[in-house]
Amino acid sequence: MSSRMESHSLVVCSASSVRGWLKFWAGPPCSSAISSEWCARSRVFTRREELFQTPSQNTGTPPFKVRVCQCVTSVSVMFSQYCVLLLSVFSLTPLSLALPFEQRGFWDFGIDSDGGGLMTTMMRDEEEGSAVEEPSPPEFPMCPFGCHCQLKVVQCSDLGLTEVPKNIPTDTKLLDLQSNRITELKENDFKGLSNLYALSLVNNKISKVHPRAFVPMRHLQKLYFSKNLLTAIPKNLPASLVELRIHDNRIKKVADGTFSGLGSMNCIEMGGNPLQNSGFEPGAFKGLKLNYLRISESKLTGIPKDLPESLHELHLDHNEIQAIELEDLSRYKQLYRLGLGYNHIRMIENGSLSYLPNLRELHLENNRLSRIPRGLPDMKYLQVVYLHSNNISRINVDDFCPRSFGVKRSFYNGISLFGNPVQYWEVQPATFRCVSDRLSIHFGNYKK
Repeated sequence: MSSRMESHSLVVCSASSVRGWLKFWAGPPCSSAISSEWCARSRVFTRREELFQTPSQNTGTPPFKVRVCQCVTSVSVMFSQYCVLLLSVFSLTPLSLALPFEQRGFWDFGIDSDGGGLMTTMMRDEEEGSAVEEPSPPEFPMCPFGCHCQLKVVQCSDLGLTEVPKNIPTDTKLLDLQSNRITELKENDFKGLSNLYALSLVNNKISKVHPRAFVPMRHLQKLYFSKNLLTAIPKNLPASLVELRIHDNRIKKVADGTFSGLGSMNCIEMGGNPLQNSGFEPGAFKGLKLNYLRISESKLTGIPKDLPESLHELHLDHNEIQAIELEDLSRYKQLYRLGLGYNHIRMIENGSLSYLPNLRELHLENNRLSRIPRGLPDMKYLQVVYLHSNNISRINVDDFCPRSFGVKRSFYNGISLFGNPVQYWEVQPATFRCVSDRLSIHFGNYKK
């Protein structure tokens, strides 16, 4: 009976049911003995339990028929407060049995006291396909250890590398591997780098290149191979290559077909190699349409034959060239700039420069010339002439300018004559009548 009453009291203890509960139990005015005590005290539930547990002996009425008292208004407020308190106590009772909070790892939540219920549920859901898949972490591009990767540029210079690093991002456009200790390029060193635009291998110790090392780089345009230990130009260079700088190596020979299939090549810098004239086989430059070629600081004794006819710039300075013969320049009619400084040139055959009608700039400084080369007045577009540091002792009035007006299309912007044993006060003013500005003439002092 007691448990029944308690459960019933829990059901009616709510804000909306307090008044209904009191009307259910209220009846005629209760006896003075009960009403005075009931309404005067606040221990409502103690009194109610006594009434419920003690049936009336006079009337024989069961506990559910016992009358309470008619002080409904005052008791309702008091009773509602106690009901809220009672509900709070009953609701907090199960929580009071819980253990104190303890920080647990992520996977520890799958191990419950009942034998891993949460983990079992997760595994079951995964098998049934109802588990929520966790989003995969964002993929960040890989970067070789020690390198800097930013905006499709991978910089791995000055790291002491002995081989090409792994995990180079496939979208790399510029790869900088200069100033390391790389000795060899293997077949798969550049695998997947089809988007590479420029590759710098300057200042390494590369002496061996696999024939298929550059095959993956279908869009490579600039290859910098200077200051290594190569004895030959690598084979199977990418057909897309535009610029090749391979100076300061140990190349002694350029074989026939070395540059075959490189129709897009525009610039080759191959100075600083121990190349002799005999090192260029016939057909070595066949198929090339170069604009720029530099073979400086080598061992050339003359202008190489069969260079590309399309050349706009040819630099052969710092060699051992001793003379310019008549036919040496006959095939280079497109030249704009010719560099022959720092050689041993003593003689330039008459008519040799007539094959260069479009020449704008001529470098003949630091040679052994004793006179101004013939043919300069007929070069319509020539603007700059470097003749300093030679053995020129006399300058004639017609050495630079034509006699008639209208022949020369552009005036000189610079003529350097310092470092020659010429008495500049003996030079006639009319000698430089086709010079744009008198400040463009440089005589200086001669020191023996």
